[in-house]
Amino acid sequence: MSQFLLLAIIAGVVFVFILIVSLFKRYKRCPSDRVLVVYGKVGKGKSDEARSAKCIHGGAAFIWPVIQDYAFLNLTPLSIEINLTNALSQQNIRVDVPSRFTVGISTEAGIMDNAAERLLGLSQDDISNLAKDIIFGQLRLVVATMEIEEINNNRDKFLAAVSANVEAELKKIGLKLINVNVTDINDESGYIEALGKEAAAKAINDAKKSVAEKNRDGSIGEANAFRDQRVQVSQADATAVEGENQAKITIANSNATRRESEAEAERKAVAAEKVSEAKALEEAYAAERSAETARAEREMATQKADIVVPAQINKEKIEIDAEAMAEQTRRHARGESDAIFMKMEAEAKGIFEILTKQAEGFEMLSKAAGNSRDAVMMMIADKLPELVKTQVEAVKNLKIDKVTVWDNMSGGKDGKTPATANFLSGMLGAIPPFEELFKMAGMELPNYLKGKSIEDVKAEPIDSKENKEE
Repeated sequence: MSQFLLLAIIAGVVFVFILIVSLFKRYKRCPSDRVLVVYGKVGKGKSDEARSAKCIHGGAAFIWPVIQDYAFLNLTPLSIEINLTNALSQQNIRVDVPSRFTVGISTEAGIMDNAAERLLGLSQDDISNLAKDIIFGQLRLVVATMEIEEINNNRDKFLAAVSANVEAELKKIGLKLINVNVTDINDESGYIEALGKEAAAKAINDAKKSVAEKNRDGSIGEANAFRDQRVQVSQADATAVEGENQAKITIANSNATRRESEAEAERKAVAAEKVSEAKALEEAYAAERSAETARAEREMATQKADIVVPAQINKEKIEIDAEAMAEQTRRHARGESDAIFMKMEAEAKGIFEILTKQAEGFEMLSKAAGNSRDAVMMMIADKLPELVKTQVEAVKNLKIDKVTVWDNMSGGKDGKTPATANFLSGMLGAIPPFEELFKMAGMELPNYLKGKSIEDVKAEPIDSKENKEE
């Protein structure tokens, strides 16, 4: 019993030791170059909303098992090279701004939470690429709001604007802007280079002018001092020797000549300075003219790309559409011609079949009648109602609403027949007779329809030629 109790005590001690060791391992310290991110159930924030993570820098925290876990964010700065090219300035001039940005994960309280939410688990390259995209956009935006002179002359203002815009956007993902270094700024039209040449020429001309002015002031002061000395000495010695006075007059004349020469030299120096200034201005204007010419060529190329190229494409599209429409018209016309040909061919076949059947019917009719004359008579007898109808149609549509006749019973040939009867018989006589109708059609009316008797018709001989044909 005592051995069992001893084993239980030993097992309990070992369990407590293991539990203590595991608890100590869950206590994590945060190095100075990292941010400890505790995620899981980490409590609520100031607005009583559940927090996604808790960030710790320069301290330690206990990580509860099961409900919490941890990770580290590296605070090592990232140096990102940004070679911005063809950025459009406020003057619509393309500018190249090669620069280098140094960024790192921020250790501010609120910004660390953004880094934990958006950068945790990303590699340094992924973070660098993400920051590069943001920097490119903001740097291009800053360049678009400034003129070339501001960017080139006031670098502090340009860097301050870049830092403010870039840092504000980097804070949204938990990064901090550490340093901005713009290596050089140039433009495709050479405008910045022309500005530099103008400033250098102006500085050189100002220096030359200052030297000439100082030399002039020194010469004038020296001459004035020497003159005062000579005048005072001459006045002191004027009462002593008249010859000295003459000599002094000669010296005074010589000094006047010397001063005249000095004035001439000064005039030449001023003229030379003016000529130098004019040449400097001429070079500056030439540089500006070259820049404007380059800008005009670029604008012309842009206009060609925006107007001429779309017009050429539209022209080719119209030509293709016209060719397609012409091909469609040709095919449609070819189809219509084929349809007309087939229709005419079908109609010809139909007429051919009708004529063939009529010929076969006439042949059978001739055989049934015994000869062609009887066959023709049978056909005429068959068409007789139509002939009568045609003859009647001649006066069918004649409309006579009212006929007034004054008949004195002497209108006839014999003087006894009424004129009205002659009028009606004359009207009926105007109808073409059958015999005339047949002659106009190239046929001859049969004899029995001419008023001959049947016996006379039968007694007439049948033409030998018709018998031969039968």
